[in-house]
Amino acid sequence: MTSVPPRFPPYPIRGVHVLHQKQNCAPHFAEITVDFEPSPAEGFVFETAEGLTVEYEPAADLPRFFAAAAAGIEEQLSLPEHGVVPATRAVLRQARAHRFGSHERAFKVAGYLAAREALARTEPRR
Repeated sequence: MTSVPPRFPPYPIRGVHVLHQKQNCAPHFAEITVDFEPSPAEGFVFETAEGLTVEYEPAADLPRFFAAAAAGIEEQLSLPEHGVVPATRAVLRQARAHRFGSHERAFKVAGYLAAREALARTEPRR
């Protein structure tokens, strides 16, 4: 008899905040706040909150940044070592970008970090 891996998240996880900032010759800057909610179906869905505004120019870059954050979250949740089945609706509630240092890679890393934090919040305390 094999056990079925648990679905993630088991309950809503609100306000996962990540500030990914790295200062060097290739700077990174991405700040996001994400809610993780259980979904009735297996898989991963990413949404931006209605009315989300981010002061950043050119604004046309923002959808790429948000897609990168979504990719980072999904990749992290799908890693076999976490032992979960993603059944997740992730909602981007807040985001901040800077002209110097914000790019797709920075947002993807922020997505990884947000998923890790959400996973850590569901681990039993020892």
